[in-house]
Amino acid sequence: METIHILHTNDLHSHFENWPRMRRFLLEHQAAYRKQGDTVLTFDIGDAMDRSHPLTEATNGQINTELLNQIGYDGVTIGNNEGIGNSHADLEHLYDKANFPVLLANLYEQATNERPAFAQSYRLMTTDAGTRVAIIALTAPFFLTYRPNGWEPTTVSEELPRQLAAIEGQYDILIVLSHLGITTDKWLAEQFPEIDVVCGAHTHHLLEEGLLVNQTLLTAAEKYGHYLGDITLELDDQHHVMHKSARTVLTADLPVVKTDAAEIEGYLKKGHAQLAAEHVAKLPHAFKINAIGESEMMTTGLKAIEEATSTEAAVLNTGLFLQDLQAGIVTKDDLQTQLPHPMHLIKVTLKGYDLWRMVLEMEKNRLFLRKFPIKGMSFRGKIFGDIVYDGIAVDMKLRRVFWHGQEIDPEASYTLTTVDHYLFIPFFPTIEIVGETEIVFPDFLRDVVAKYLSKHYPL
Repeated sequence: METIHILHTNDLHSHFENWPRMRRFLLEHQAAYRKQGDTVLTFDIGDAMDRSHPLTEATNGQINTELLNQIGYDGVTIGNNEGIGNSHADLEHLYDKANFPVLLANLYEQATNERPAFAQSYRLMTTDAGTRVAIIALTAPFFLTYRPNGWEPTTVSEELPRQLAAIEGQYDILIVLSHLGITTDKWLAEQFPEIDVVCGAHTHHLLEEGLLVNQTLLTAAEKYGHYLGDITLELDDQHHVMHKSARTVLTADLPVVKTDAAEIEGYLKKGHAQLAAEHVAKLPHAFKINAIGESEMMTTGLKAIEEATSTEAAVLNTGLFLQDLQAGIVTKDDLQTQLPHPMHLIKVTLKGYDLWRMVLEMEKNRLFLRKFPIKGMSFRGKIFGDIVYDGIAVDMKLRRVFWHGQEIDPEASYTLTTVDHYLFIPFFPTIEIVGETEIVFPDFLRDVVAKYLSKHYPL
């Protein structure tokens, strides 16, 4: 008989306020289970980093790797915040100092079609009791956003059979680390009965006691370090799984140590200090924001994204800008605080009729969105806010749309710039359905604004 415990974390998103308690739980339970003579495996299922935290931004995610190194993970995979929230070069070097293997089966270098140097597609382990364990990791294959960043993802249906063929006959237990979401996890369980456990992530779902789909145990621990996952497998002497169970532990219920607050505050202070040391521009006066309508900050943002993409029109929403920029020196910390969202620009080309339809979609939703709380899809603010155009005007009484003062030609093509967030939210479907969309890498919105300010308001 053998007992295997699998401790798992997912979607921390740099919520370091939970890290001290998470770390203690993981290390204490690793030690306690091993003292009992049990096998312990520990995995992170991706999106550990999020550039909305100043220290993650200041270190390009190196602080996240440093913290993960404290645990002794047996495998870590990436989520979209690692894969898309970093430049190609930053992701290549994110794990240079890692003391754990990065597992990732379905991402390749676009230029060479080779697996990234930082990753391996699977890991084979043998426990002290002789049980052979195979671990395969998969991440959500966002083709539209990975490809402009120099990566080529593959679909799960294409990649997983290939990896299973490579390890056939070499394992007793198969674990999949899935940054794919709950719907795909259920599909995995239905299509691949050989999978014993899926450690899930991405859709921030909580499976408090796991979910058994046929013979496969699905698990997940929500988001932000709110929960930790603990799976138990009971095996017989022939290394067959006889019983599977899962639980989640609420981090808020774990004891706090008096040094926790200083540690958590230290991460913030260090991040802010490093970013504040990087000066960007010098403003002659404060650039204010408005909740509704135009403002100097909004105008600056619109002009910045137009200049960065060589377009003549742009759309942004006031909820993106979280604070004013004060007169004088502007630092990277100011911009990271003002624009914490890991959003890239998109160039959208539409026929005139489709542009008309997109603008009317925006006008239809305008009042609703002004106070609508947005969560996820790269948004790190509170409410969407008001929609503001540059180069576009609309007469809703006559239902006419104008491009730099001229009524649009239904058959002509028009290109505008906005943020990729507009592609993912459900309010403006024309962009996704008929737009010819180019995602612009590697800069985030705040980086684009920084370059614009640096050019037009130099130090």
